[in-house]
Amino acid sequence: MKKNKQDGIKNPMDNKPLPLFSLTSDMAYQVLPDLYCYPNQIVNICCVENSKKANDWVLVDTGMPKSADSIIKAIEERFGENSKPKAIVLTHGHFDHVGAVVDLVEEWDVPVYAHEAELPFLTGESSYPEPDGSVEGGLVAKMSPMFPNEPVDLGNHVKPLPSDGTVPHLPDWRWIHTPGHTPGHISLFRDEDRALIAGDAFVTVKQESLYKVITQHKEINGPPRYLTTDWEAARDSVQNLEALNPSVAVTGHGKPVYGKELSDGLKRLVQDFDRIAIPDYGHYVNRKR
Repeated sequence: MKKNKQDGIKNPMDNKPLPLFSLTSDMAYQVLPDLYCYPNQIVNICCVENSKKANDWVLVDTGMPKSADSIIKAIEERFGENSKPKAIVLTHGHFDHVGAVVDLVEEWDVPVYAHEAELPFLTGESSYPEPDGSVEGGLVAKMSPMFPNEPVDLGNHVKPLPSDGTVPHLPDWRWIHTPGHTPGHISLFRDEDRALIAGDAFVTVKQESLYKVITQHKEINGPPRYLTTDWEAARDSVQNLEALNPSVAVTGHGKPVYGKELSDGLKRLVQDFDRIAIPDYGHYVNRKR
């Protein structure tokens, strides 16, 4: 890895390795012929290939702090030595999705794209609200105050996604604004086969439970509770994704899910969002009883 920081690029998580792991960590999934999912400790990153151009691919999210070397190793096993993406696309800027982004940008010198509303959290301007350790849900939720909420600073290496919904270097895909978990959270969708990269708009593991995170017990849930600050927007985002009738989904946490299991799980989540997704109590909960 390169040792010298580029001008205007900073990572406040450099000295904050987080010893969180699951049983599927480093076990790659071939989700589709051109969609590759790599579980990095407790979070998923994706490599998405351009079906119209050989050796053209994009990395979606960048995993946990201090994980760049393991990510590069997995990518080179997949694509060959010295391979690098054409770009990095971020679903959002929480620590577990941008943990290695500074190191990877230094190594590869590639552009990073995110929603315009997420840029303050990627250019050092704004910190996210603090994780809510009081939220109802489980041991990971109780541990969440130790998670970083400070922004990375990518300087001029990060750019807003095109306003027309296109995804750079991925002509078959479009991005969809799915706020709630964060203001500028996005998901990626391909209409041709209804493949979905959902980020944390919904997940397939109960992310608040340490046991379920470790075992990766599969169940479709709302976004991680301890970092979600707008539950009304989160509900709308899940409804919008369910309406797309995705055939396969890779989420930010948990195993990929397909077919009837996905459609039934999303339908149940939409119909019973208040009970399944929204915690009974917590700093960011504001619903009528």
